[in-house]
Amino acid sequence: MYNAPVNRTRPSPQTERDPNARRTVLTNRRARHEYEILDTIDAGIELRGTEVKSIRAGQVDIQDAYARIENGQVWLHNMHVRPYEHGSHWNEEPRRPRRLLLHRREIGQLRVRVEHKGLSLVPLSLFFQRGYAKLEIGLGRGKRLYDRREAIARRDEERQRQRDLAARE
Repeated sequence: MYNAPVNRTRPSPQTERDPNARRTVLTNRRARHEYEILDTIDAGIELRGTEVKSIRAGQVDIQDAYARIENGQVWLHNMHVRPYEHGSHWNEEPRRPRRLLLHRREIGQLRVRVEHKGLSLVPLSLFFQRGYAKLEIGLGRGKRLYDRREAIARRDEERQRQRDLAARE
């Protein structure tokens, strides 16, 4: 009886997933439209119960969310995490304030910039990295209406230029 050889090759390194890779769940596109982002910082989020499962399923909204520094800690307000459908009475309140995990030094630097320069802390994207839910926060200055219109006009102009170049080739 002949046994056929079994192919026991390893998957190529290209197909293996990088454990440190960032898996983006949600991006707040409106924030980049309404704010001029000067600096960004990644922060962990303190979550409870089944919130992680809901976030992994993409049942979260950060469009109306904002961050504030209160009593030496950074809190994220108005982020909506839909209750996990297979959860029980352990599900948390959908819009409860959630603490952001930053080093004390980082919080101090953010406080100085927010208080003295009148900047805002705006959530930009929610992602998973090494199994932990993290939030990218932007330090931004609000755009005025004419700034937004100007940005849209520049983007449209650039798009048209790209179309013209593609048509010539």
